[in-house]
Amino acid sequence: VQLQASGGGLVQAGESLRLSCAASGRLLNVNGMAWYRQGPGQQREWVASITSGGSTNYRDSVKGRFTISRDNTKNTGYLQMNDLKPEDTAVYYCKAMVVRLARPVVEYWGQGTQVTVSS
Repeated sequence: VQLQASGGGLVQAGESLRLSCAASGRLLNVNGMAWYRQGPGQQREWVASITSGGSTNYRDSVKGRFTISRDNTKNTGYLQMNDLKPEDTAVYYCKAMVVRLARPVVEYWGQGTQVTVSS
């Protein structure tokens, strides 16, 4: 199973980006998915999460600007980031709880995608 994150880039403050996180390989489906980020010199922090049923949660600093979503038919999650701020600059990681046949649910992490917001 692989978890591939993509969509990062360099943008100016106020602009938008959409991150994607695709799970592939020998899996049945994906339960919860989440996005984390790690800024320069900072610890990794949780950003948003979504259950298999579509319930969402966000850290306070991104509420109203970021939207997490998913397409269960594609085992893919998304993070739409609007009105980006310089403090959103970080490497963004996705995490997914992967269900495989006759095996326990396993947590997978994507490789990270860089988001840089200039002022």
